[in-house]
Amino acid sequence: MSAREELQRVDRAAMWLSGKRGDEYVASIQLGLVLGSGLKSFADVLANRLEIPFSEVPDWPRPKVEGHGGSIVFGEIGNVRVACLTGRVHLYEGWQPAEVVRCVRTLRRMGIPRFLLTNAAGGIGDGLVAGDLMVLSDHLNMTGQTPLLGDHEPAFGPRFPDQSQIYSERLRTALLGTGTGLRTGVYAGLLGPSYETPAEVLMLRTLGADAVGMSTVHEAMALNAMGAEVCGMSLITNLAAGISAHPLSHDEVIETGKSAAAMMSNVVGQFCRGLS
Repeated sequence: MSAREELQRVDRAAMWLSGKRGDEYVASIQLGLVLGSGLKSFADVLANRLEIPFSEVPDWPRPKVEGHGGSIVFGEIGNVRVACLTGRVHLYEGWQPAEVVRCVRTLRRMGIPRFLLTNAAGGIGDGLVAGDLMVLSDHLNMTGQTPLLGDHEPAFGPRFPDQSQIYSERLRTALLGTGTGLRTGVYAGLLGPSYETPAEVLMLRTLGADAVGMSTVHEAMALNAMGAEVCGMSLITNLAAGISAHPLSHDEVIETGKSAAAMMSNVVGQFCRGLS
């Protein structure tokens, strides 16, 4: 599909969602949130909620992985209006890069100025333990793919977007200022769906990665190109292969996400109140 056709799909979804929530409400949304594995319950804390399944939004892909939500929730934290995606789709499910970022591009085309991307990740960096929250300072795109590939569509940003500050220093400082002992580090995004081998983890550590997962990097690239202010946060759900003493499992990722939901809700709540 051409970039022009992709833009038409994005704008069709944006117009439909604006009609559901109301143009005036949408125009006042300050933050877009993407929730990673096991973290979808955060959306339950929103006031004045309007939840819409991905399956109802025109042209939106639907997550296929257990433990991942599949809805957009409009609501409020304090007096800050947010649009929250309770899940995402991944390359390893068979989606194309443009489909992986279609939901966040839709929110950006609706005028949402800033985004917090969250994920579940394996810990690589020294001192990281399961349950830690790590604010992203940068990322390594190790998927071999990009949502910017193909013919150029100016509405999605410049042909050659700068990525020297893909994660906003201002928003990163705001997250770290919530007083919760958050860490900072570099996130490596891989294709998946298999977990990494010990040799691959050693490679990533050598390249400077502190955590590894299977999402986020394409969303950050697409939003950065479109001029959005982006920040990211990883929940360390386990230690990566070769660091962990036991085999990795998706069940562990989901359970750690559930147990950390209250902590993450507190961090994001404080972050949102700071935006106001």
